[in-house]
Amino acid sequence: MVSYTIIGAIILLGGIGYAIDYWRGTSPWGLFGGVILGLTVGFYELAKATLWRR
Repeated sequence: MVSYTIIGAIILLGGIGYAIDYWRGTSPWGLFGGVILGLTVGFYELAKATLWRR
């Protein structure tokens, strides 16, 4: 279940970054930022699900 969250966050936020790049013409930076943010959110959710359980 957590793997879907990681993949979904990367795809969703990377897609948003790609759309921003397409709209603003800032080619790799929006996609790069979106993927980095997606990885951060995905790994946060992974840590929350596995390490910080009560």
